[in-house]
Amino acid sequence: MLEIRDAILAGQFDAVGGLEVPDHYRGVTVHADEAEMFTGIPSKEKDPRKSLHVEDVATPELGPGEAIVAVMASAINYNTVWTSIFEPVSTFGFLKRYGRISPLTARHDLPYHVVGSDLAGVVLRTGPGVNAWKPGDQVVAHCLSVEMESPDGHGDSMMDPEQRIWGFETNFGGLAELALVKSNQLMPKPAHLTWEEAAAPGLVNSTAYRQLVSRNGAGMKQGDNVLIWGASGGLGSYATQFALNGGATPICVVSSQEKAEVCRKMGAELIIDRSAEGYTFWRDEHNQDPKEWKRLGAKIRELTGGEDPDIVFEHPGRETFGASVYVARKGGTIVTCASTSGYEHSYDNRYLWMNLKRIIGSHFANYRESFEANRLIAKGLIHPTLSKVYPLADTGQAALDVHTNSHQGKVGVLALAPEEGLGVSDPDKRSRHLESINRFRGV
Repeated sequence: MLEIRDAILAGQFDAVGGLEVPDHYRGVTVHADEAEMFTGIPSKEKDPRKSLHVEDVATPELGPGEAIVAVMASAINYNTVWTSIFEPVSTFGFLKRYGRISPLTARHDLPYHVVGSDLAGVVLRTGPGVNAWKPGDQVVAHCLSVEMESPDGHGDSMMDPEQRIWGFETNFGGLAELALVKSNQLMPKPAHLTWEEAAAPGLVNSTAYRQLVSRNGAGMKQGDNVLIWGASGGLGSYATQFALNGGATPICVVSSQEKAEVCRKMGAELIIDRSAEGYTFWRDEHNQDPKEWKRLGAKIRELTGGEDPDIVFEHPGRETFGASVYVARKGGTIVTCASTSGYEHSYDNRYLWMNLKRIIGSHFANYRESFEANRLIAKGLIHPTLSKVYPLADTGQAALDVHTNSHQGKVGVLALAPEEGLGVSDPDKRSRHLESINRFRGV
């Protein structure tokens, strides 16, 4: 691994393909025999530092249509938190089901799971049938894993019956020194970004693009008012940028003045600090408070000059969903991609059916959507929202930051990169966007 790392750091990318791929590497894992370790403990008290291990694992066999990538940097997503606390289910069930498809996928069914759904790095090896990529290519990876043997996925690969999220529902993920990916997960690394900056957008940037911009999601248009929950977080920070970049008006919901200031740095003007406003959408565990929905709706109209949101960008789930359905305009859209506060949503259906609103489910993104989202990063139109970076050994703490919502934007992890700030090959473009690239740093 040291020879591979040193060749990359020296910019000797053509030489990488001639180096031996080691038979083992360091990766961040969870263990199947620890899947019950948090039984009886409330979710908020489950500590990823106890379940995430950094250890040597065997390098997997390289199959047709696949690539092994030397990972310079990765990032934390909420699916890594779910994996680490074994909620809502243990991911080892995913690996077992995947392993039953073929002898090749059986590689993934192991007593340990190498996690992580983001990476930036360099291609080391490609398997038979890979023509678009070669050893030495600098890449990022999106996390859509598909088999594409069913006709269902050929209109939209997210509809493939064997669609999975790499590093969450498959093994050999990106929080490691090496990663195994399908070659159609690879995309060019934005040349003006460091390794850790390039690794950070992947999952959340693509997810926000499909959810908000794509015709498969809300199909946002110029002039739309877009209510964005958690607008300074890993997902919401990209939704805020897409709204601003696409001629829409983001209405940013945050939970502190510090997070409000981050949104202002991105260019947002309409901001709701839900903590300062004291919104409490639930009276108790079983009953919501419609008066709070109405109070939120009034606040939104106050900010917009009397207009309701055309689109509500949903991902908290249970805590906010009733309010989201209420505040959307007549004929408006509530688009949801997650349920970080709980999966069982309840809302007053009168506000949905009588006002002709739509609820759209959105999950990650297909290859085309991921490519377009990454292209916007490469063009300097959308920027990373990286706030803090940890070494691979401290991935547990990085995941805890995300679990406790004590972070802004994205939290990065260095894998083979020995320090931050490496990997830039277009310093001129970087200098033009440096302030935007760094606006989440240190927050």
